[in-house]
Amino acid sequence: MIPPEQETSMTSTPANILLSTLNRPDQNGSVHAERSAPPSSNVSPCLGDDMPADRPTSHRTSILRQSLRPVTLKFEDVTYSIKLQTAKGGCVASHEPKQTRTILNGVSGIVRPGELLAMLGPSGSGKTTLLTSLGGRLPGKISGKITYNGQHFSSSMKHNTGFVTQDDVLYPHLTVLETLTYTALLRLPKQLTKEEKMEQAEMLIMELGLTRCRDSIVGGPLLRGVSGGERKRVSIGQEMLVNPSLLLLDEPTSGLDSTTAQRIVATLLQLARGGRTVITTIHQPSSRLYRMFDKVVVLSEGYPIYSGHADRVMEYFGSVGYEAGFNFINPADFLLDLANGIGPDGKQDDQLEYNGRLEHQEDQNTTKQFLISSYKKNLYPVLKAEIQQSHKDTVLAPSRTTPSSRGSGKYQWTTSWWEQFKVLLERGLKERKHESFSGLRIFQVLSVSLLSGLLWWHSDTSHIQDQVGLLFFFSIFWGFFPLFNAIFAFPMERPMLVKERSSGMYRLSSYYFARTVGDLPMELVLPTVFVTVSYWMGGLKPSFVTFALTLSIVLYNVLVSQGLGLALGAILMDVKQGTTLASVTMLVFLLAGGYYIQHIPSFIAWLKYISFSHYCYKLLVGVQYSVNEVYECEMGMHCSVMDFPAIKYLGLDSMWSDVAALAVMLVGYRVLAYVALRMGQPH
Repeated sequence: MIPPEQETSMTSTPANILLSTLNRPDQNGSVHAERSAPPSSNVSPCLGDDMPADRPTSHRTSILRQSLRPVTLKFEDVTYSIKLQTAKGGCVASHEPKQTRTILNGVSGIVRPGELLAMLGPSGSGKTTLLTSLGGRLPGKISGKITYNGQHFSSSMKHNTGFVTQDDVLYPHLTVLETLTYTALLRLPKQLTKEEKMEQAEMLIMELGLTRCRDSIVGGPLLRGVSGGERKRVSIGQEMLVNPSLLLLDEPTSGLDSTTAQRIVATLLQLARGGRTVITTIHQPSSRLYRMFDKVVVLSEGYPIYSGHADRVMEYFGSVGYEAGFNFINPADFLLDLANGIGPDGKQDDQLEYNGRLEHQEDQNTTKQFLISSYKKNLYPVLKAEIQQSHKDTVLAPSRTTPSSRGSGKYQWTTSWWEQFKVLLERGLKERKHESFSGLRIFQVLSVSLLSGLLWWHSDTSHIQDQVGLLFFFSIFWGFFPLFNAIFAFPMERPMLVKERSSGMYRLSSYYFARTVGDLPMELVLPTVFVTVSYWMGGLKPSFVTFALTLSIVLYNVLVSQGLGLALGAILMDVKQGTTLASVTMLVFLLAGGYYIQHIPSFIAWLKYISFSHYCYKLLVGVQYSVNEVYECEMGMHCSVMDFPAIKYLGLDSMWSDVAALAVMLVGYRVLAYVALRMGQPH
């Protein structure tokens, strides 16, 4: 809880108001008693599952109890700028320097264990940027000073921080229980057994009031599941499993009704009262929500206009000449109006005539500048003194830190590589089976296999051109199909990968190998069915050995094609660009495969050597026909199959080199995909 500090009596000046808010105990016991009380029973999460008011105390390690490592977060003069992309006005590149835009400008504040800080401000004011910088996730250079118990951000602190994004990044086909169980298996320390980790997930479900929907799927934009408030509590629960000292949330009440929003904020307040430091951005809270906040930071176009305790904000702005027009105004609405430059007696835009809008805009800018200068003059000096004093206290009484945070900062993973691999493999199979074996995909493969079997119905060597065409179709179709499916893999999972990797949940290598191994049964079943149907209907050589070799080559080709798709998706991380590049690549492989064109000009003949479809086509033809086999080349004449122009051009005397070439591609594409992921993801 917040340590009590000495209260100082002073006159009502802006600086004194802030000083009294920074150094005050609970002025009446009713405030904290009200905030600490459990939510009222009229809020019904998960189809009427209320959180019990008298929660039993028999839990051995309740998640919502005390934080093990309290953190005092201080940020001083935080400034962040970005370079804007200049519009291209023609073919000649412009040499003008890029313009910079300041997102944050001199934001300061201090949050202690047990406090709930809310960041307020209109859209585009820099709330999310400030929250991301406090979580150590903001790319680029940040000016200013951010410390955690007097120390800079480290890998140990990263794994001690919970970050809940505005959009709930969850797997839609997993249930609430499965989602939290897999997170527990990955994030909880290896000293706990699997049963103990699953028990923690069950306990958290009860603590967050998710018992009634524990076996319901989470759902998403295209799949109906739990409600928005329940999904938000699942996201919070994922971060709470590790009992973080610092919890950051980006607009957790966005899109929720007032009752559900109150339930979410009440949960956050309860988490803060357990000794955690909780910071959240919130767009337009109701007056009930505002009463739950301990401190607020108000931003206007990246500049702070207030930073201090929430219950003294009206008194401060009244002291600088901005009194609320009536007593029952929502403080959050009042603050947002001020952040937009609208005073208590200001007119809204819809009440102004056209000629007065320009003057009104100037008045708004003047109001903003006055509030910014008032903050720098009255609040900032006292706030800075408080931060410096808190720094001295931290030095005199250093917080308990783990040895890894004092040493080199190298983080020890909570679970082994093999455990991460097994959990990620099981989770991936459970989530992606719905997509890989969807009715649409099964219908697509079966319909094409039946159609091709009917088109080539019982062909024989007398129609060798048709048979060669069927083999080429095998290589092309099972080059296109896996390639375009694999392109979507990493771009679609990027938000989840960024979220979980930023939290230090698992190694990238364990994720990649689990993804690769998990795709094998799902990606190889459909081509097996396809080849089985088309091979025997198409009249190819009625030999089980030849069929097995043909199937093996097609599956080999599927793995190579999938590797190329994974590499393209990992490099570009954009579905539209990936599909465009894949279309061009497969078109080149199609033309250079050796079926359509047999006399390629020498200066471009090298294209066939980078085409996996070319090698697959050669291998399929090589196992289908033997040297002694003949076909009817003219009426009454029989010629060797190897003398057929399309087969003779291929040159079937070096089949093992074709196998080796595909092996190089199989390994090379997947290594390239892993390297691209490694370069694009946080370590």
